[in-house]
Amino acid sequence: MTLQVFGLPVSRGVAIGKAVLVASSRVDVAHYFINADQVESEIERLREGRDVVARELETLKREMPDDAPGELGALLDVHLLLLHDDALTGATKQWIVDRHYNAEWALSAQLEVLARQFDEMEDDYLRERKADVEQVVERLLSVLARGATSAIASGASHGGSGWGGEEPLVLIANDIAPADMLQFKQSVFKGFVTDVGGKTSHTAIVARSMDIPAIVGAREASRLIRQDDWVIIDGDAGVVIVDPSPMVLEEYRFRQRQSELERERLARLRHTPAVTLDGERVELLANIELPQDAPGAFAAGAAGVGLFRSEFLFMNRNGSLPGEDEQFEAYRAAVEAMQGLPVTIRTVDIGADKSLERMSINELRHEHTLNPALGLRAIRWSLSEPSMFRMQLRAILRASAYGPVKLLIPMLAHRGEIRQTLEQVARAKQQLRDAGLPFAEVEVGAMIEVPAAALLMPLFLRHFDFVSIGTNDLIQYTLAIDRADENVSYLYDPWHPAILKLVSDTIAQARLAGKGVSVCGEMAGDSAFTPLLLAMGLRSFSMHPSQIASIKQRILRSDTQKLRLHVHDILSSEDPHARYRELVDGEPSRTPALAA
Repeated sequence: MTLQVFGLPVSRGVAIGKAVLVASSRVDVAHYFINADQVESEIERLREGRDVVARELETLKREMPDDAPGELGALLDVHLLLLHDDALTGATKQWIVDRHYNAEWALSAQLEVLARQFDEMEDDYLRERKADVEQVVERLLSVLARGATSAIASGASHGGSGWGGEEPLVLIANDIAPADMLQFKQSVFKGFVTDVGGKTSHTAIVARSMDIPAIVGAREASRLIRQDDWVIIDGDAGVVIVDPSPMVLEEYRFRQRQSELERERLARLRHTPAVTLDGERVELLANIELPQDAPGAFAAGAAGVGLFRSEFLFMNRNGSLPGEDEQFEAYRAAVEAMQGLPVTIRTVDIGADKSLERMSINELRHEHTLNPALGLRAIRWSLSEPSMFRMQLRAILRASAYGPVKLLIPMLAHRGEIRQTLEQVARAKQQLRDAGLPFAEVEVGAMIEVPAAALLMPLFLRHFDFVSIGTNDLIQYTLAIDRADENVSYLYDPWHPAILKLVSDTIAQARLAGKGVSVCGEMAGDSAFTPLLLAMGLRSFSMHPSQIASIKQRILRSDTQKLRLHVHDILSSEDPHARYRELVDGEPSRTPALAA
């Protein structure tokens, strides 16, 4: 029976495929594809794990005290029977053979199938036996995980290429951590859906960088959708269609083909300069997460990298930190891949919804705060660990010897933070001089993503060479909204008059001071905002490489002189979005905008 699940659209397009469920578990489960030549060894892993659990259960039964209830021995017998039942281990083996899942993933997939079967049983006693199956599986997963990395996309070296099937797959999960999303960049998944998340959570941002249809905040998706259900992900409308009719399926396949044709048409703009109708040249930069993203940014026609999110180098490492040489090689790879174009590297922005799994440094103090978005994150964390911070600064500075590099500092808000940061940069430079290691002079910039920073622009412009507006956090902190929380997502409003005023004032003050200014948040890659940002005076946009062509198209059709005439009217309106549509897009407002 066809059903629809609604969520928040975060990455546009249509994906059609069979559902792959990543069920949440009390035990972290590694999910990755194995290669064909690893199937037998993976089955052996499963068999060995089953034998270990069987021995543990038999030992428990053998060593039970004499006064133990008889029901306990009977329960252990039930668990032993379940452990050897073909419906569990035999079917799990089949997932490994057919889908090339690793053993843990195959086991959790089969648990999902069995759990639904138990839920549908009419007999109360039989229905309650689901708990026994879950306990057996949890025990087996624990045994399998003892010698393995316990992260959702562990085994990234397989890159998803091991699966030998031809059917398209879509990923359904309760949630996917941003670091884990990176592991799916080259995977077989055509789209994904999560139960939780907001439009500008970092999971959503990485999804857009992958340029695949995605929906978050779909609430019950992972409960309503079953393994291998045919699913349509409508990333434009935020709708998941489960078990679609042939007519609906054909309609969406037609939309897929139309989307592919549109992408091909936009791709032809790659070598076209981004110049407005009135001759204003605009710089289109790329946001990247890893050095291997840089070639794609260059291929998309980016004029450089406006934001290299260095924190992703620190993730999925079982708590260890990348050393200076490892970081240096990563930054150098990105710089060299851009072939002389500038690369802006942001220092580590750990915290909020981007955490490290198990860090030895200070036991990740920010992880234990009630609201990590307001805790020890970004530059606060870096300044609390000065040796780690200088190590990263040295690595970034060393990379500048191989091409133009800019240094970007996140989440600054206080004069003392500015002073400490610049002192650390100076010390890192001196350490490199003392060691005889080459580096070039780099511009140092500040992220404007805290309202305090936007309101103190004269102070920032005295100390920094350029500023970059992080609209995602600026909106979050200005409107007091957790941007990863779907419960308040309706309040997340980039068109809010306060947001537009802060952005406009920041751009104006930077231009007046002769300092560079860019927008690297999601507003930069949203073509709905392009004319307004141009009218505000913005001439540098940084976005995911997949968004560059559509933004360039909007720029080529814009006349900044005409747009500039409407800025004051839009910014002074109580409903800037409605007024913008009326003045710029030519759409009549449903309600008249009153002057504020």
